[in-house]
Formats: sequence, C-alpha cells, structure tokens
Amino acid sequence: MNRLDYMVQVEDLHASPELRARIAALAGEAKRPRRRFRPWMGVCAAVAVVVLGGAWLVTNVRMGGNAGGGGHDEASTFMSYAGPIFPLTLGETNDSITAERNITLDFAPWERQWVSNEEEAAALEGVTEAERQEALEQYNEWFTDGGYYRSYDHILVTDSYTLTNDSDTDQEVTVYYPFASILEDLSKYRPALTVDGAEADTALTVGSAWSGYSAGSWEDYKDLFSGGDYLGTALDPLRDPASIPVIVYEFTDPYGPAEREDAPNPSIRASMELDYDQTVVLSYGFQGGSFDREAGTMMQDFSIPEPGEADYGSTRCLVVLGEDVTGLTTKGYVSGSNDPDTPVLEDSGVTVTRYESDLDTIFRTILADALARRMDTEDIMYTDLDFETCYRVILERFYQSGLPENLSEWTGTGCIEDFISESFTMDRVSWVSAQVTVPAGGSVTVEASFAKAGSFDYACAHTKNRGVYGYDLVTKLGSNLACTSQTATLEDRGLITIVRQNFGFDLEKGVNTVTLDPAEEHYYLEVKRLTE
Repeated sequence: MNRLDYMVQVEDLHASPELRARIAALAGEAKRPRRRFRPWMGVCAAVAVVVLGGAWLVTNVRMGGNAGGGGHDEASTFMSYAGPIFPLTLGETNDSITAERNITLDFAPWERQWVSNEEEAAALEGVTEAERQEALEQYNEWFTDGGYYRSYDHILVTDSYTLTNDSDTDQEVTVYYPFASILEDLSKYRPALTVDGAEADTALTVGSAWSGYSAGSWEDYKDLFSGGDYLGTALDPLRDPASIPVIVYEFTDPYGPAEREDAPNPSIRASMELDYDQTVVLSYGFQGGSFDREAGTMMQDFSIPEPGEADYGSTRCLVVLGEDVTGLTTKGYVSGSNDPDTPVLEDSGVTVTRYESDLDTIFRTILADALARRMDTEDIMYTDLDFETCYRVILERFYQSGLPENLSEWTGTGCIEDFISESFTMDRVSWVSAQVTVPAGGSVTVEASFAKAGSFDYACAHTKNRGVYGYDLVTKLGSNLACTSQTATLEDRGLITIVRQNFGFDLEKGVNTVTLDPAEEHYYLEVKRLTE
C-alpha cells in the first residue's frame, strides 16, 4: 500500500467522503509552521498575521525553545516541538491488570513517491488555488514536466498493549490513549484503536491547553501532568457559565456607502466610557480598538460588510462583564482608523440593542456563528469535534485568562475571536478511549495506530539541526497502567541515518528492536534522510 492510499484509509476513520480528496492532498503533513486562511482576525501571541490577496493569512509560529543544542537528557531542544508518544492508561487504577507494551516507529512515509500531473489534479479536485499552493509548498518535493516526488516528515506509530487479567473475574475497564496535538490537527494525528484486531468504538476527551501556548520539550508535558489529575480534570465539568451575568450590546444591520476613493474602508465606530477597574468589555465581530485606561474611554470599530462577504449578516456584539459602560455612541467613518481626525462617513449607521443575559447564552450564540463561518471556508478542520467540545475548550480558555474574577487586573483586548483562535492552536493532550473487557485469567490486545509529526528546527535558522527530525516517547508519564515490559522496534526502511538517540538501535548491526527501561522516563530518536 502506498503512502497516499494509507492516508486516505486512515482518514476514512474520521472524515466524510467529501473530504477525502482534500485530505489526501493536505492532511498528514507534519511540517510546520501551518498556515490557514481564517474568516476572523483573532491574533494570539504565537500567531503572526499577514494580509494576502485580501484574505487574512495566519501563521502559527511554534517557538518551542532554543535551536539545536544538547537539550535535556542530551536530546535536542527543537524550535518546533511535536510532543512525545504517551503510554496507554486506564480510567481507574486496576491492580488486576498488567500490560506488555510493544511500539513500532515506521518511517515508510519518508519514502519518496512519484505523483504524476494527472494524479495531482485528481487529488486536488475541489481544492482552492491557495490551498493547492500551501500543499505543494509544504511537501518535500521537486518538480518535472510530468509531475513531482513527494514524501512526508511524520512517521507511522503502532503502539500495542497486551492487557492481562490476573484475577478470577472479568475486568471491565476504560482504556485511554493520550496524544499531543493542537485541536486544528486532530484529524491528522488522532489515533485509531483496535481491540484484538477489531476497530474499537472510541470517544474523544480534550485536555486543558498548556499555559505557555507551545510546549518546548517533553518536560513541559511533564509539568502539564504534574498539576494534578490531568485526565480527571478534562472529564470534570467546568464552572457553570450560566451563573455569570453579562450585558450585551448587539450591533445589527450596519449600512453605509460602498468602498470608494475618499472612503477606502467604510467603518462603524462605537465609543464609550467605563471604569477599567470594574468593567471588562469583550468584543466579537470588531476589527479594531482603542483603549485609554487613564481617561476611562474605549473605542471599538468594524468594517461595514457588503453582501457576499464572509461576515455579512453575522453576529456582532460587545459583551460587558461587571459594571455597565456609559455614553455608548456609534458613528460611521471613512476608514477603520481610531484616529480622532478620521473623517466622518455620511449616510451610515447601525442598530444597537442592549439586553441582559448570561455568559453561557451569549458564548453559545457567538460560537455557533464563528464555527459556521469557519467551517464554510475550512471544511477540513474540526471534523473530530462536536459543538460541546468546541464550547468547552473556548470557555476553559476564557477562565484561564483570569476572568471573570480579576476585572481590575485584566489587560487583554477582550477579542473573543482570540479566545477561539488560541483554543485551537495551543498545545494540549487529548485522549481516545474505549471500553474493554479483559477475561478472567486471559489477555486482550489494544493497539493504537497513528501518524506522528516530527520535531524540527526551521530551515531559515541555520542551526546544526537543519534537516534533523526528532521523535520521542515517554514510558510512564500520565499512565496508571502497570507495564511488565516495554519494547520498541524501528522500521527505518533504509531511508534514515540516526543522529542522536538513547534507544540503543544499531542499524549497521541490524539491531532494530530494543527493550526499554521503565526507569528511563524519556526516549528520543533524532534522524536525517540518507539522501541529505
């Protein structure tokens, strides 16, 4: 089976048939930074925004530590860290269950494959030109008149566990397999689980985001788990947002003249007064703002949308936490600048409706609007996430920011799009879970199969690790499963040379299966292509 067929087969587990052609061209690519067209302008600390062809192009720049170098345990600290491979765990500790773990790291995706122009055209059917250029730019390839060669920088992982029940009664257990991924990439890296070779019916649990946005090493994930019961927290309900009152100013039916030379960006500006120690204003659907804490004033503005634009008719509101704002006025201006000298725009306006609500109601309204607009333009993304999961991670990000308690200390812009964007681009651990019965005195094999991205340094950084990719695993982090043995097998396919490792593989001597020491928390493998 070639790599393209494999990816379509794997993604068939998670994606609808309409997405498979697009997935074949775009999914599974581990190289980062990732670039996505977004229908909003949310910007977080790890995201750079560039205007390209009238669309907002957002690049996630994952700076996970110093380039190259010895790092921890003599492993490198890569600029873009993909996270380790984690061990299986049980929903509850069960002393009757033991496990033997056997993991395989397969470099089959690294083999260059010829893609003819005809195959490329078929794979990219329905994909926009921008998405096509993104796919072609990020593949490792070169072009000829007839087509190009393509390979991938991730590997295929098979992590197998033989669960043995030493008791005289059947044991019903829930197995959780953790994996590191930002939520945008769940469709690429979500593991598939089998039980004794049969596909398991799995559920998805999403963990809390790492507070530093992008993890720089496996020890950052160790910190994530050390804060308590990380899985238990992910399963517990969050604070009820319905108990948090808000005041909503909804902006509907904005109107104004079309863009012209003397009005390059017709916009509506909302001006208000507030006590920054007692009030936080959250915005949705606004593109700019001006904040003067000392004067107690704020301005928020948005471009007047025209029919056919992505945000035409969408929800647009200001959500007030704490004391209400005063003196809210709206006026049209020829551009989105908050400069007080900006010329006023005649024949423009907007309807403003004030009402009282709660955080749960307004956040659900906003998220439904946001996901509808985002799915219209990025139908590959979030195929694994239902509405309630999306809602939970965004609400959790809101709580992580310190709201609603710390109004006087809060210094954010209040852009709800940022909460949404950050929620889907921050590093975290998620789990796929399944119910398993281990018979009395018997065994069951649970196997996780998935694509695993490699850690790397950016080519422009000119570090000693240019062209080096790192793959690592942890033996017990986050797991309550008693493993009596752990082994690792390397399927190098004759494609790689090992730069650094602590597994003990020796390709020259044919040593490609090794026994892991459970006392060794972290194993790493850093490789280069033989052709480079």
